[in-house]
Amino acid sequence: MAFRDLAFRASERARGVVGASKRSIRLTAFEVEPEEAAQRFNGSAGRIGELFFAHHGRELHKWIHYLEVYERHFHPYQNTPVKMLEIGVSKGGSLELWREYFGPPATIFGIDITPECANRVTPPNQVRIGSQDDARFLQSVISEMGTPDIILDDGSHIGRHQHASFRTLFPLLKEGGLYLIEDLCTSYAPGHMEGGYRRKGTGIELVKDMIDDMHAWYHHKGTTTPARDLISGIHVYNSLVVIEKRNNGRPVAVYVQRDPPETPQS
Repeated sequence: MAFRDLAFRASERARGVVGASKRSIRLTAFEVEPEEAAQRFNGSAGRIGELFFAHHGRELHKWIHYLEVYERHFHPYQNTPVKMLEIGVSKGGSLELWREYFGPPATIFGIDITPECANRVTPPNQVRIGSQDDARFLQSVISEMGTPDIILDDGSHIGRHQHASFRTLFPLLKEGGLYLIEDLCTSYAPGHMEGGYRRKGTGIELVKDMIDDMHAWYHHKGTTTPARDLISGIHVYNSLVVIEKRNNGRPVAVYVQRDPPETPQS
């Protein structure tokens, strides 16, 4: 979510789950025209940037700095039988972008709580209707599509839903796969977004817990996420995190000396 009014759009989708109030924090101050954004990046976002700015299909909106992040992490999956699940369909434009970028071999599923989203998709992409905090629903989608390589949470942006999706889906993600959570700026939004600066339970605090848990080998304070053993990298960008899944094992260190030791002079 990015252009126009991110928080309002997030609240529209959240209403189907939590009965949101109409109060929202507006982020329109960050909006620019597509032409200005294209000039600023001038091709630095690679192939995905080219496809984004040339898009003429269903409505598509992103924070523009995400494009370089996508290109950096998604590039190895182009023209491969990658399996991707996106939480949050909205108008359907991002599913079209992924299809253009990854190519015909890809399996691309989207989920959304809004029934109308079932019609905002073009085969072979697929959309399933259900809530991102419904573990059985999420498991059924994974059973249907197969083990995903990429999971992207662009859903309600409410912390407890982000937590619930991560708890269910991260164990089902392929070894070596990527788990992304978008629009973490909403973690700081109070009211129906259930956020606030350093408020427990938000998506950004989940990321901070992962960073601590990744280093649990050294502090021995216990863990609340699988980061110590199953997360090899946490790439934190403005409002976006990319989490790499890999079975780590215990960290080890080694000294390597390539030059012969100095001989003491007599």
